[in-house]
Amino acid sequence: MELRDIIEGLKEYDSATVQNAMMTIDNYDNEQIDYSSPDLKSYHLQSGTVVGIAITCKVTPLYEPKKKLDWDEYYDAIDQSDLPVIGVIVDIEKNKGRGAVMGDGMALKHKVLGAVGVINGGSIRDLPGIAEVGMSVWATGRVPGHGPFNLIETQTEVEVGDLLIKPGDLIVGDSDGITRVPVDIAEETLKCCKEVRDFETGVFDELKKKL
Repeated sequence: MELRDIIEGLKEYDSATVQNAMMTIDNYDNEQIDYSSPDLKSYHLQSGTVVGIAITCKVTPLYEPKKKLDWDEYYDAIDQSDLPVIGVIVDIEKNKGRGAVMGDGMALKHKVLGAVGVINGGSIRDLPGIAEVGMSVWATGRVPGHGPFNLIETQTEVEVGDLLIKPGDLIVGDSDGITRVPVDIAEETLKCCKEVRDFETGVFDELKKKL
């Protein structure tokens, strides 16, 4: 099955069902944490479930770093993707969250380039503008400002809400948070999602009869 078809299929399921499905796969490491912590909150959802591949970056939103990259290195990766993208922007400064790592302007930029969502390992601002753009967004907080805002790394492993995300991972996001799906088990995960839903629907239907 093509990865694009898998992405479309996973949009039919919530992040909890996807996580439950992975737990049923024999060769999956059930001891790893494959979902975000309560620190990461959904601030706006354009649709019920958002699915895309991760394109990652690390940023410093407050102070001028010794070394930095051109932002085009991150944005070009989004623009050149043939698949739906979820950007992952992580604040790596010591006082993480004190400066915003995303606002309405960046939301619009992501939207124009084809991203379907942005996960922020840090704070956001301009939430009404982000919602107006129609960008699904997760973050660990909100503040009204930032300082010199620079790109430090892109397409490297990052950590958001106690969840490790690698470039190219499949990301499933909704109001509960984020579930990460390794691409090598994505097709099997999609198959198991239907099995999990069918099983749970049967259990729920039986329980509802007793109400």
